[in-house]
Amino acid sequence: MAITREVLSQLGRRFAALLPHLNERQRRLAVATEARLLGHGGVRVAAQVARVSETTVRRGMAELDAGGDPFPDGRVRAVGGGRKRAEKNDPVVLDALLALVEPDERGDPESPLRWTTKSLRHLAEELTRQGHPVSAPTVGRLLKSAGFSLQANAKTLEGAQHPDRDAQFRYINEQVKDHQASGEPVISVDTKKREQLGRLPVAGREWRPQGEPVAVEDHHFFSGPDVEQAIPYGIYDITRNTGWVNVGVDHDTSVFAVESIRRWWKARGSLDHPNASRLLITADAGGSNGYRYRVWKSELAALAAETGLAITVCHFPPGTQCRCLRCVVVAGSVATRRQCDRCSGRAFVDRTV
Repeated sequence: MAITREVLSQLGRRFAALLPHLNERQRRLAVATEARLLGHGGVRVAAQVARVSETTVRRGMAELDAGGDPFPDGRVRAVGGGRKRAEKNDPVVLDALLALVEPDERGDPESPLRWTTKSLRHLAEELTRQGHPVSAPTVGRLLKSAGFSLQANAKTLEGAQHPDRDAQFRYINEQVKDHQASGEPVISVDTKKREQLGRLPVAGREWRPQGEPVAVEDHHFFSGPDVEQAIPYGIYDITRNTGWVNVGVDHDTSVFAVESIRRWWKARGSLDHPNASRLLITADAGGSNGYRYRVWKSELAALAAETGLAITVCHFPPGTQCRCLRCVVVAGSVATRRQCDRCSGRAFVDRTV
């Protein structure tokens, strides 16, 4: 008996309403049931309407004829179904992978947490070359099963400590407390990361009208000695918990550092501390405000003569840095505060949003 257009239309509506809500096995059995009801030629018609292969429909009919019990909730395939794992088909693939990783393994081999610097793609290519065809995701799964994990470097190794290191920090801390108790200003200074100026590409994306991206240069690398750059120099008033940034476009020199402090004093410091007679500056031991530079000292002496302030500078020991100056706020970042143990100030940790 021929299958009428009305029957095909009803079958199409049933499949459209029902099949999207079924899993793989349930769809196969539902289409097979309809094909059996259609009679001769039903397999081809049902497969065309449901947009599946005739082999799938015949497999569903075979499962209906077998009369097996329904699968437990959540299971779509029979136990043992699906492609076998790589280590099942190739029992030595894990040993071959560990042989590649072990020479470059870092840390204690007996530790349950191990990591490797080799990329998954390179490991997969080498294993395939050795006759163990695997993909990069499979290599990642095998490494995890062997106790490996992807980790960043942990900055825990320290150099030799000077016997007076703690005493130095305690001295700086006492100086800060003494100035603050007398109502005198205390600032922390440092030069932040310089940036090139121009319409340069940066990582990330932002919402824009469709088809109207921001036009930038097609490369982002140093283009010569005359490239324009911005050099932010930060002054952090520890007592008032305020920051000041002076941006230069030339070089990070001692003259630039002291000029930044001078501009802070004229714009904010003299207003925030009108009765100040002393100024304490905390800084790291390198850069434009390093303790070795005579220009840094001579420019500070000129500033002291100009302002009438008795200026004291406390440098942190080499290899350390007060992070109070991380309060410098740039576009797209927000700072959170915690107490600084070294200078009694507020240390800032930038978090990009």
